[in-house]
Amino acid sequence: ASDELQLAEVVVESSPQDANVTDIQMSKVTLNMEQIRKLPSALGEVDLIKNIQNQPGVVSAGEGTSSFFVRGGSADQNLILIDEAPIYDPSHLFGLYSVFNADVIKESELYKGGIPAKFGGRLSSILEVRTKDGNNKKVEGSGGIGTLAARFAIEGPIKKDKSSFIISARRSYVDAFLKLANQNNSLYFYDVNAKFSWKTNNKNRYFVSLYTGRDELTFNKATSFGWGNATATFRWNHLFNDRLFSNTSLIASNFDYKLEQKNDAQGFIWKSDLQQFMLNNDLTYFINTKNELSFGYHVGYKSFQPGIIEPGNDKSVFTTVVLPKLYALDHAFYIDNHQKIDSKLNLSYGVRLSIFQNIGKADVIVYDDPSNNVKITRIDTLHFGSFDNIKTYVNLEPRLAVRYLLSEKSSLKASYNRMVQNTHLISNGTVPLPFNTWNPSGYYLKPQIADQYAIGVFHNVRNNSIELLAETYYKDLQNVTDFADNANLFFNKDLVTEFRQGKSYAYGVELSAQKKQGKLTGYISYTWSKAFRKIDGVNQGNEYAANYDRRNVVNIAATYDLNEKWSFGSTFTYSGGRPITLSSGRYEIGSYNADIITERNGYRLPDFHRLDISATYNPKPKKEKKWHGQWIFSIYNVYNQKNPFTMYTRVTQDSNGNVIGDGTAKEARLVYLFPILPSITYNFKF
Repeated sequence: ASDELQLAEVVVESSPQDANVTDIQMSKVTLNMEQIRKLPSALGEVDLIKNIQNQPGVVSAGEGTSSFFVRGGSADQNLILIDEAPIYDPSHLFGLYSVFNADVIKESELYKGGIPAKFGGRLSSILEVRTKDGNNKKVEGSGGIGTLAARFAIEGPIKKDKSSFIISARRSYVDAFLKLANQNNSLYFYDVNAKFSWKTNNKNRYFVSLYTGRDELTFNKATSFGWGNATATFRWNHLFNDRLFSNTSLIASNFDYKLEQKNDAQGFIWKSDLQQFMLNNDLTYFINTKNELSFGYHVGYKSFQPGIIEPGNDKSVFTTVVLPKLYALDHAFYIDNHQKIDSKLNLSYGVRLSIFQNIGKADVIVYDDPSNNVKITRIDTLHFGSFDNIKTYVNLEPRLAVRYLLSEKSSLKASYNRMVQNTHLISNGTVPLPFNTWNPSGYYLKPQIADQYAIGVFHNVRNNSIELLAETYYKDLQNVTDFADNANLFFNKDLVTEFRQGKSYAYGVELSAQKKQGKLTGYISYTWSKAFRKIDGVNQGNEYAANYDRRNVVNIAATYDLNEKWSFGSTFTYSGGRPITLSSGRYEIGSYNADIITERNGYRLPDFHRLDISATYNPKPKKEKKWHGQWIFSIYNVYNQKNPFTMYTRVTQDSNGNVIGDGTAKEARLVYLFPILPSITYNFKF
């Protein structure tokens, strides 16, 4: 007789130490969450987005937001995914936190260029975040209590070795402090993540991922705004055989935004939202040892509500304005092959076919001249029933990447990709109140298109413990969208007459050195870049600096493990001042007093720089206890730099708010948000 020993399934996943050199992918950042946890963060909360903002080729949008700009692209040109579902606003609490709770993140990757054909829909980057599957063997918990927020996560098996769950929740309690202090302001956020996974056999695995989060802010009980994201993903992994693998996903996403002004005469409520439903089918076929083929089909349905504007009360001078609801179908077919030519040369080539349909139900107003926002003349109205086709755009998006090994330690890489974006964030930086609304390509808006070329040299030293890279890129963009000069934005039923589209270009150089091993780890990066736009009807048709044009950006991050109990971290960031539009005068139409804008982005804010430090203390690292505690002490903005949030102009006033002179002189006022912020956070695991 013989005994049989049945072993549990073991999956080992890792990347080779020289992947920076040997991998064909360039312009890609893979974030190590263990390293990120040691770096200082705002108020002790580990933040994925803050670390994304410190990567070469990436520029922070500034204080007050988690948005970021990649290689001369705007914030809405980044596709942010959590378990394949799109997130439309990643910010919590003025950007001090992001929507990504570090307790549930498994891995994340940022593609800045050389983007595989699987991805589409945005021009500049793809941030793909995947959450943990949950422990299928035992129950575990983790959490933390910080200066402004608390969080808790629990995971464990539903059926041991077969199915698992992980659930996390996080909430700020700033509103409680403000209430105790009898403040008229209130602000808070919350978010919840949940994931369930199971397998029926070795060929089929299933996942359900859920996320919901929201922010609510109120100032002086007069102005309030809020926004929220909600996503759901069902994913089925199927192994047909040892060569063919498929991933099928059903995805839903919702984003909504609300702005309210509480005033007897000028009170109003403005709401907008966007819903998206998708079916993705992705397949991978291993043809042979030298060819790996990826192909698939994606289809999505989108519903846009650009704005519903209502009077805030019976005394308000405003009337209800409902901007027409918009609908779209989005299709994409793609095929991509990764081919190993020989020991030195690797290729990745493919194409994505995107088909975008703006559909009904809708009434489309036809204008005599849709670019004339001064004298608006409506000549017809076109009526479309449900799912009637209004406008279809078909675009081919070729992709190519090449890697050539110069030696065992060095490689040369090049890439080209065309990206098409059919979802437009219509944003305006010339008014003090936020005005952001999403619109699809359609009767008046053409798809945005970007062609990016990149080349880079990659070199590793000291047994791959130090990675060096130098990349340069050029990006040409078509049909970028902006508002016309002196546009009338609020309560405008003819908002499409304010849209303008034109060209943009960006180029830059990125340098980076990263040390990944030893007691001292970290990186230093430098980016020089330029980004300009030229759009008829904007800036009087003259070329102007894009909102995200920054010449110089420097980021430094370091962690030092002193011993098993103590580790220290520090980050420093510097960037040149971003362009801003300021008014040069005012004019009156009846009781409406408006700014005169003579030059788009003709001014620049002061340079941005900030130093953060942290210390992490593990009281008993070697003790075998069920409960493990950790203390994090951090200081955000160590030397109390007053970094600009925005700038505005007003009639010149004295310190008491009294107008000086005849009221024609104007002065610029700088607004900043965050002074020095010390914090203590207690984290735990069990």
